[in-house]
Amino acid sequence: MPWTISYTILYPIIIDMAALIGCSGWSYDDWIESFYPASLGSKKSEWLAYYAKFFPTVEINSTFYRVPNSDIVKAWIEKGSKIDKFEFSVKMPEVVTHESIVNDSAEKAAAQASSFETICIEPLANAGLLGSVLIQLSPKFTLDDEKSLNKLRALFEVVNHEKFSYATEFRHRTWLNEAGTDLKADVLDLLREFKITNVIVDGPGFPITRSLTSNIAYVRFHGRNYDIWFRDEKEDDYRINRYDYLYTDEQLNIWKPKIQELMENASQVRIYFNNHGRAKAVKNALFMMDLIGIQHEQKEIIIQDQMTLGEFTRDH
Repeated sequence: MPWTISYTILYPIIIDMAALIGCSGWSYDDWIESFYPASLGSKKSEWLAYYAKFFPTVEINSTFYRVPNSDIVKAWIEKGSKIDKFEFSVKMPEVVTHESIVNDSAEKAAAQASSFETICIEPLANAGLLGSVLIQLSPKFTLDDEKSLNKLRALFEVVNHEKFSYATEFRHRTWLNEAGTDLKADVLDLLREFKITNVIVDGPGFPITRSLTSNIAYVRFHGRNYDIWFRDEKEDDYRINRYDYLYTDEQLNIWKPKIQELMENASQVRIYFNNHGRAKAVKNALFMMDLIGIQHEQKEIIIQDQMTLGEFTRDH
């Protein structure tokens, strides 16, 4: 089944590559030795430059938890400007997506989003370092009636969607059609009206949707830890969190024709691996680059899970 395409507007593309693949974040202590050399263990200021030797893009998740101040944004710009053809995608703060818009305050959410544009998005864009802006909606933000759509509309009307590339990730199934295979028609219409990208997700919380609502595609891989996705991790679980998951080659091979089709129908494809536990995102991202023929510097990622004693006893 082909991807659903219905748009004509073209976005300006800064980086001349059909698909950009990277990870959701780069500053993880548990990547030391698995990805970052031990010699860089205490030199976090050098991690981004090392990361950029392998990937042309990164998704900044820290902006979700706290709006960065001007000094932090300037530091990203300073580091990114030293890297050839590199970009940052940034995540909208949770005060917008998980608080204001959920708690019946669309106007407040819109104002906060506009402020985030001024503080973070616009400076990155002016420096030629902005990828997309991710609006990851709360799983508590449901489509119960037309009110929810109006809240989204109010948000989209305020952000500069003509100048910046915005992408929205839905996380509750009320936004899906009856078959549960795609977003509802009126939701898709709203996204297309404002040229907002529908985020395609591989993970336990939401099905893989198919429609492209702008000519930029945005794909996120969360891992497939179904058993701990909606609850707290077990104390004796060797996984450090629900994103501690390694995709198998077979699971990613299935994505090859899908991504190739996205590349044929979108002027830009951004793919981020959020399964960051112990550098598994790095390993899977490098494999995906090989899979679709993107040249990159080679790196062997050694995954060493800390198995529990009970599992060691059972498996040996």
